[in-house]
Amino acid sequence: MTLAKDFLEAKNKRITLLGMSGVGKTHLAKLIGEEGDWFHFSGDYRIGAKHLKEEIIANIANKMSSNNWLKVLLENKSISVNSQVTFDNLEPISAFLGKVGNPEEGGLPISEFIRRQSLFFEAEKKTMHEVPEFIAKSQAKGFSHFINDAGGSLCELEDPKLFKLLSANTLIIYIKTSKENEHALIERAKENPKPMYYNPVFFQRSIKNYLTENNLEYAAEISPDSFVSWVFPKLIEDRLKKYSKIANKYGCTIQSDDLHSCSSANDVIDLISSAL
Repeated sequence: MTLAKDFLEAKNKRITLLGMSGVGKTHLAKLIGEEGDWFHFSGDYRIGAKHLKEEIIANIANKMSSNNWLKVLLENKSISVNSQVTFDNLEPISAFLGKVGNPEEGGLPISEFIRRQSLFFEAEKKTMHEVPEFIAKSQAKGFSHFINDAGGSLCELEDPKLFKLLSANTLIIYIKTSKENEHALIERAKENPKPMYYNPVFFQRSIKNYLTENNLEYAAEISPDSFVSWVFPKLIEDRLKKYSKIANKYGCTIQSDDLHSCSSANDVIDLISSAL
């Protein structure tokens, strides 16, 4: 039997999606989920709803405490804080991650930024290690198939044991961006710079280079949005190499343009089987 035939005939299909945020992972998950027999496991949702929930709430409460009126209400328990993370609204996670730079522009001190990055890293690792557990739970609920909609920073975990675990339990599918798609992602980042997770080595190198190029002495002088816009093309270049390496070793690759041409779950299944 070929891998493609094995996948097509499998009674319990299990896949992990790999690729940049915005490349189409959630689009694929929603298309394939139209069959109604797929359990959609969102890595980012799990991170925000479980592993970082307390930190996210503490961050919101800390922001609210800067307002004296709200601070009193929080302290006497007249109001409480909660975080409403959903599959379609991950803003609480972004707000927690934040951006490094000038505090007058909403930037975080570099030490606090690195602390939050580290917490996110550990949360993502915990979440991905839970995939086998959630596969079992999904089957107990009557779902035949399972899709792990992982975050764009999955490639940054650099944990061979974890990738072996995911590969043993799921088919890892890398959604490779076209040059046009890469350009669109970069333009989107310039128009709306969003908080990101960065590999520590990549981040330290990038901060150093940004300071040098802009004749700045301290991270507190950095414009948060300007740094995100400047670093994003470099982040894509760095991650694309990591995605390819993981896919070549543990899974297969489909093209983002081909995925966006799919209009049904059957189209997606056929695309994956063709890649195999």
